[in-house]
Amino acid sequence: MIHAPDAIQLKTMESGPAVDSVEGALTQSHEPYAILRNGDFVYFLVGRFVSSFGLQMLTVAVGWELYERTHSALALGLVGLTEAVTIFLFTLPAGHLADHYDRKRIIKAAALLGAASSAGLAIVSWLQAPLVWFYGCLFAGAAAITFLRPAGMSFLTGLVPREKLSNAIAWNSSMFQLASVLGPATGGVLIALTHHTTTVFILNAVASLIWFALLCFIRTEHIVTNREKMTLASLATGFKFVFANRLITSMITLDVFAVLLGGAVALLPVYARDILRVGPAGLGLLQAAMPLGSVSCALLLAHRPPLQRAGRSVLWAVVGFGLATIGFGLSQWFWLSLAMLFVCGAMDNVSIVVRHTSVQLLAPEEKRGRVSAVNALFVVGASDALGGFESGLVAHWLGPVMSVISGGGATILVVLAVATIWPEIRKYGRLE
Repeated sequence: MIHAPDAIQLKTMESGPAVDSVEGALTQSHEPYAILRNGDFVYFLVGRFVSSFGLQMLTVAVGWELYERTHSALALGLVGLTEAVTIFLFTLPAGHLADHYDRKRIIKAAALLGAASSAGLAIVSWLQAPLVWFYGCLFAGAAAITFLRPAGMSFLTGLVPREKLSNAIAWNSSMFQLASVLGPATGGVLIALTHHTTTVFILNAVASLIWFALLCFIRTEHIVTNREKMTLASLATGFKFVFANRLITSMITLDVFAVLLGGAVALLPVYARDILRVGPAGLGLLQAAMPLGSVSCALLLAHRPPLQRAGRSVLWAVVGFGLATIGFGLSQWFWLSLAMLFVCGAMDNVSIVVRHTSVQLLAPEEKRGRVSAVNALFVVGASDALGGFESGLVAHWLGPVMSVISGGGATILVVLAVATIWPEIRKYGRLE
């Protein structure tokens, strides 16, 4: 349930002229670029883009090197398992730190750890050292990202006025998705030109250092008003808040199972090398297609007023995600595969914007880091990371095509279950 004063305005918008007039008035008053006059937000946005660009190049390099060295889908799945372990170990402590210590310092420390882990990957790759060192560096990098997520999202909330948060999150998502388009394509081309992944790992380390430098220019500070000791009760605060709010619970559940079952990203190296036969440059384009759909959708949402029927939009978007995943699994034509991944990205971004905005608006300031941590624990840990492991494991036993197709079908069933168990999501109105 949603209780005042933490509740946001949830209106069940019925179809008809009234909705059209409201949307028209909001469109006229909406200024999508006004938030870019905020210097601190722009520094954050640019740093987010540079850091994400490097990480997306790294994702291509990691997948290509592992599959080249092992020819194993399970080895790719272990990347997701490595990320999941860090998320389950560190997410709750990361949320506590984000609420009780300077968030900007946490982000800066995470950027430096990310740079160190990428430098380690470069050394391991150049020397062709045993893969245990490779996974060790991935573990360190994943730990850095785990601490960055709750601190970063909570710090962003403090950079902009509350009424501009939906617009800020849309721009933030746009920069991330734009980096996710350009990064994989660039990484794939670099690997094709150099026939090695070391250069990509070095460039990601440099990107992390640039992110650190830009953070130093941000004047806004996180003022800690009540520093608590890290206890089980403190760590559980985020869980209590999330599970007491049926709307947030429904959206997190939808995202968790949709991406856990329907994600095909972990198997893209298999598709690029063995099914579509397009090499590392083609892998970069496949990795970029889904983010390209996401950034297109994010830019559209940034130029529009908040969604008027947010709940229904999310449900239909996840159905579209499942159908496009099935289409990708069946496709043996490169350009059709790109189109299906583009649709997956666009549909996924609707869910991202609605969920992130709702979580940040509903959570009170003193709990925001821990609530964001729980959100990351379920959505990133249980879906993105474990989803990669699940895809690799199913592909190991049943083949990559069956893994993708079955996941897309299961995603559609999840939508039906969530809409039935939590009818609140169908009634969720304006995203503000």
